[in-house]
Amino acid sequence: MNTKREVLQRLLNLALRGTTLSSKFALIFVLAKFLEPAEVGLYGLFNATILYCLMALGFDFYTYSTREIIVTDKKKWAAQLRDQCVFYTITHTILIPASLLIFWFGFLPWELVFWFFPLLALEHLAQELNRLLVAISEPLWASAILFIRQGCWAIMTAVILWIFPEQRHLKFVLAAWALGVSGACILGFIRLRKLDSSSLKLPIDWNWIKKGIKAAFPFVLATLSLRALYTFDRYWIETLCSLEVLAAYVFFVGIANAIMNFLDAAVFSFTYPELIAAVGRKDTKRFKSQLRRMGIQTTLLTFTLSAAAVILIGPIIHWINRDVYSQHFALLYWTIFATAISAISMIPHYGLYALRQDRSIISSHILSLPIFFFATLILSQSYNTLSIPISLLLTFSFLLIFKYIMLIRSNALNA
Repeated sequence: MNTKREVLQRLLNLALRGTTLSSKFALIFVLAKFLEPAEVGLYGLFNATILYCLMALGFDFYTYSTREIIVTDKKKWAAQLRDQCVFYTITHTILIPASLLIFWFGFLPWELVFWFFPLLALEHLAQELNRLLVAISEPLWASAILFIRQGCWAIMTAVILWIFPEQRHLKFVLAAWALGVSGACILGFIRLRKLDSSSLKLPIDWNWIKKGIKAAFPFVLATLSLRALYTFDRYWIETLCSLEVLAAYVFFVGIANAIMNFLDAAVFSFTYPELIAAVGRKDTKRFKSQLRRMGIQTTLLTFTLSAAAVILIGPIIHWINRDVYSQHFALLYWTIFATAISAISMIPHYGLYALRQDRSIISSHILSLPIFFFATLILSQSYNTLSIPISLLLTFSFLLIFKYIMLIRSNALNA
């Protein structure tokens, strides 16, 4: 009975994630079709900057709290969540005003400032709710929140842009985004109301928060370094060329990133909590079997999805009928290749994470930024815009090799 329920939950989860991905695909295509390339490029910069600032706001505290909540009695979850919220209140108070520097130094135009801060706060809240639900083994709720946050509003936006030409501008897209992420937060709070609240009578555990900050600090340095790859690449392309060429890059990267999103839904969200639990029980056999299962599923899905993207993109480019996308078609191949290597590198990554081999993860992520930076500097002399995805490919290859070697050295696979 439990097996049937698990299969049904996975199918429903995949259906929600699949619908979300399909919606995001539709939005990418519709934006490319109906918005001017410069607006698509600006949307890509805005989106990447929001995601980068999310990393600083969250301080990677979830790397500590997720492992804690998995091994903590359910009756104490509410108190842990409250204490986590106390910490996030502090980060928001400090970092959100500091984010004004993004506009002060001209990285983004001032006309977007009133969209930036509400979306930043709401996205962070929805992201943490999603991570929490995955950690407490509620993947269906997590997928539902993700659908509202990324899928539902994308469907609405795509339809409206298609039917009503007067709405074909960036501000409408941002308004729809804000509406969608607000709905996701509301749904997340509905689920959290079911938690046992008796532990809220306990005082705020400042020692737990301090311990989390100490544990998360090296992670946030590593994450900001790694996330910088997905932010600086867009700014670098804008510097090398223009917002119009950036639009093509954003379009192709959006397609490639869908591969990672699908893998997260179909593989990672199910298997990495099992890896952590197996390590907690010191069940080496279970750990190795789960890691092997993750490896097989990740490799097969990555190859299948990459091939499908390359085959299907041609007719879509023809339908969009804008020269900037067809002229820079080579960007797609390199972004797909780089994403595939990134996906496979997540296998040893999750193994190291479950084993608490944090130093190996942190070291590799911090080293990734200078590797990307110097590779791009060298390659941009000959390859111009292609230097960005080629540099990403080299960087992700380094991460794959480094993490695999560190996993082997941990002796977990040889025990």
